[in-house]
Amino acid sequence: MKAGNREYRAPSDLPDVIPVFPLAGALLLPRGQMPLNVFEPRYLTMVDDAIAGDRLIGMIQPRSDTDDPVPALCDVGCVGRIVSLAETGDGRYLITLAGIARFRTIHEIPEARPYRRFRIAATPYAGDFVERAGEDAVDRKALLRALREFLDANQLEADWASVGEATTETLVNALAMMSPYGPAEKQALLEAPDLKTRADTLVAITEMSLARAREGGAPLQ
Repeated sequence: MKAGNREYRAPSDLPDVIPVFPLAGALLLPRGQMPLNVFEPRYLTMVDDAIAGDRLIGMIQPRSDTDDPVPALCDVGCVGRIVSLAETGDGRYLITLAGIARFRTIHEIPEARPYRRFRIAATPYAGDFVERAGEDAVDRKALLRALREFLDANQLEADWASVGEATTETLVNALAMMSPYGPAEKQALLEAPDLKTRADTLVAITEMSLARAREGGAPLQ
């Protein structure tokens, strides 16, 4: 797979140690695009270091919503490559990450940097490097039906021509990343073992959310 100007073909193409950006509710998936507004000094330093090096950052969620400056992190995240960067003039960076592959954390690297770095293993997710793997197993009709019901319930519109032209992998991952669900649901979508399971999980979460809304309950957070 290609991310920006670099080709990534296997877990061995990724470094063993990467900086991580803990962000609750943020979901990056392989071949997905994630825009980020970076303003904290420690993460500005992280972006500077990444740009000076291999441009890689690991997106990962904290285990709980806490103000702890060093929160416990989930075991699984996704490596992204910085493919665009703009300076705002007021001290912020606007960057876009292109998702490459998921990773599992092994242990944190203790050092005097303002941001955190982890030794990782991407080998368990070697399939992430294969574009469109598992598409044939996805129930695309069920996915589109759930999308239409969600949009109708929230009085939203979609560009159905673009939806129809999208590959199944692109559709599943884009809908998962854009979904309005909470950190637990986002982590379940990230850790789904294959594209079919991710699509099935997304449909199930959407149906549960719609059912709760019809019954007057609060939507999933």
